[in-house]
Amino acid sequence: MASNQSGTAAQNSSYRVSMVSRTARAVNYGHRTDDTKIDFAGTDLMPSAKGEAKVWAKKGSTRIQVEFENMQNPTSFANEYLTYVLWAISPEGRPVNLGEVVVGENHRSKLDVTTDLQAFAMVVTAEPYYAVRQPSNLVVLENAIRSDTMGTTQPVEAKYELIEKGGYIPTGYKFDPVVLKAHLPMEFFEARNAVRIAESAGAARYAASSYANAVRLMKQADDLATMKDINKKQLISVSREAVQTAEDAREIAVKRMETERIEAERMSAANAEAAAKAQAADAMRARSEADRQAQEARDSAQRSAAAQAQAEQATAAAQAESERNRAAAASSEQQLQQAVKDREELRARLLQQFNAILETRDTVRGLVVNLADVLFDSGKYTLRPAAREKLAKISGILLAYPTLNIAVEGHTDSVGGDAYNQTLSENRASAVREYLVSQGVPAGSVTAKGFGKTQPVTSNDTPAGRQQNRRVELVVSGEVIGTVVVAPQR
Repeated sequence: MASNQSGTAAQNSSYRVSMVSRTARAVNYGHRTDDTKIDFAGTDLMPSAKGEAKVWAKKGSTRIQVEFENMQNPTSFANEYLTYVLWAISPEGRPVNLGEVVVGENHRSKLDVTTDLQAFAMVVTAEPYYAVRQPSNLVVLENAIRSDTMGTTQPVEAKYELIEKGGYIPTGYKFDPVVLKAHLPMEFFEARNAVRIAESAGAARYAASSYANAVRLMKQADDLATMKDINKKQLISVSREAVQTAEDAREIAVKRMETERIEAERMSAANAEAAAKAQAADAMRARSEADRQAQEARDSAQRSAAAQAQAEQATAAAQAESERNRAAAASSEQQLQQAVKDREELRARLLQQFNAILETRDTVRGLVVNLADVLFDSGKYTLRPAAREKLAKISGILLAYPTLNIAVEGHTDSVGGDAYNQTLSENRASAVREYLVSQGVPAGSVTAKGFGKTQPVTSNDTPAGRQQNRRVELVVSGEVIGTVVVAPQR
């Protein structure tokens, strides 16, 4: 199975989550009433592990029954890894947690789950607890397509992101190994792991309410674990709730720290620009004053021949002062140019951040973020879940820059009448605007307009061209990135 890895990182002063990418082969199982089989093969991390899955794809859901064998203890990878999780990876690279893989006797495990995905790859990763939302890079098993595996399309390569080993633990944070006790369920130790990882991620500061609730649930689990007659069913229930709450707190903390970092960068750039402007104004006033003094000296020389020598000295002094002020003005101009450079760098950084979520291009009108037609149901303007997820990420970036202007522009292909296409484009643009505003983006900064089929980006003569023309574009502009609001071409 082919795979490749490339590291990227999102970090702030106290915590960092490093990401790597990997590819896995995905299969479109189609709508089938009979099952098909697919194998699992161990990776270099666990080469002796293997498995087999039965897959049924029915309308609205896909059922998976899988058995694994030769599974080793997850703590062999690192202290914080206590369990395994089965993931479905969509062709777009979106991971879905299908469930926990509990290693039983003889190093075997079974799982029976369903998913709303139809086309996906499957992998198994070692994790610190069952409720994680992003797979770690400790991939121990990957699906292996058999010669008799049935699917309606050829396998495709699905690229997805993984959290690096150790990525849950900040640099320098001491993470003592969890001491497992046979008479207590594994869910209890996963809960302890989850709470400690949330703490290390800064949840106590950035997600205080959720973190406090997780600590309360962990205390409740600790009390149940020390009882003489342990109610394992209740202990498992409380422990799983603690895991979920701690993971929520960790994720909130990571997002808020990233927002805080972006805001700090924005403030630094704004302060530098304000300082440069103030220095330039001071230099201009000083130069004007020097020019006035020089003129007075010349007038004085004309009025009194007797004071000629004194007037010449005053003129020379004024000229020297003028030269110094001109030098100061040149220095201020250089600082102003630096402020312009800072705006350009912020623009480039936003372009990179937007491009990581949706296709974005830099134009004279601003940064144009493209929402493809596939993010809407055909002929409708309701946002699909994938579109909401991407727009939520876009909103998180926009919230850090409240002075930005966002023009939402809807476009269609040439199929259908003018009135229908105009209404559809307006409805789609309005739906995107309403969702951005619901995520906290200032309503006064967001406009929505539909253009129907009047502004195609390519010919409508082919299905591919029509698909490109069916789009919603976010035109992001503003002085902070060096772009004034420019009306769209009509």
